[in-house]
Parts: sequence; structure tokens; C-alpha cells
Amino acid sequence: MDRSRIRTRNLALAAIVGAAYAALTLGLAPISYGAVQFRVSEVLCILPYFIPSTAWGLFAGCAIANIMGGGILDIVFGSLATLGAALATAWFGKKEHTLTNSILACLMPVIFNAVIVGAVVTAVFTVEGETINPFTHWGIYAATAASVGFGEFVVLFVLGLPLMRWLPTQEFFRKYIEKFKV
Repeated sequence: MDRSRIRTRNLALAAIVGAAYAALTLGLAPISYGAVQFRVSEVLCILPYFIPSTAWGLFAGCAIANIMGGGILDIVFGSLATLGAALATAWFGKKEHTLTNSILACLMPVIFNAVIVGAVVTAVFTVEGETINPFTHWGIYAATAASVGFGEFVVLFVLGLPLMRWLPTQEFFRKYIEKFKV
């Protein structure tokens, strides 16, 4: 198969993943935003482990979801957190697909979102009319980062890791991802 067909498939898949991420986030909006969030759409962050091009779809889908439900800080930094996590996940996917690498890949969205989205959520808090600075209010930031990280951990380790280990055992999945290799 020629490279242009593979690139077209990768682009199309990235668009589908982005649309799925945005739809899941918006469809489950009550639990997708805020200091305590369980973005079920984050389970899609395992896909770059198998197909690296999906990282860009996750970035676009997250940006769309944040445009619809977040502020400018979340649109910019929340989307960049998802992109960073997805690229790191793809990096682990280039290695041998061991349990350790799968766990480390699942940790990437947890860490990126806890640190970055935790700071974003802290920055939009106001106490007595004053905005909270995550760089000077470490306690509030730490609690918010832990809360965001906890929700991310639940999604990635209750749903994501089992899927990440199960999908490659399925012939349909192995055949499918083969179509995206350049």
C-alpha cells in the first residue's frame, strides 16, 4: 500500500478519534469538567500507544470539547496537556508492549492532566473575589491536581489499561492497526 493512502487513513482516523473524544466529553459534560472530573473520553488516550497519529485527533477533540465547555486557559493548556500526554503515550508504544510500558503509558495522561489541568482549574478558582494563583497557593493547587489526577487515574486504570492489554489479543484489532503503519 502506498504511503499517501496510509497518511490519508491516519488523518481520517485522527479526525474520527477527535470527534469521538469531543462527543464523549460533551455527552458526559456533568462529569467531564471541574476540579472533580471523570472524562470517560480520556480512555481514548490509549490509542496513540498503537497508532501514534491519533495523538493529533485527541488534541483536536480536546480543544473542541474545551471550547464548548471550558475557558480560554482550558482550551489552550488543557488541550496541550492532552497532546503532551498522547505524544508521550505514543513514545511508550514504540517500545515493546510489556505490562510495565502499558502502565507507564497510562500514567502519562494522569500526570500531564494532574499537573497542567490542576493548575488551570486552580487558576479559575476565586476566593472572596480574588483569583487563586496556583504558583503561590500550593495547598489549593495540590488538592486540585490530586483531584484531577484521581479522576484521570480511575479512567485510565479501570478502563484504559485493561483495554490496552486486551485489544492486542484480538485478531480484528491487530489486523486493523496494521493498516495504519507507515
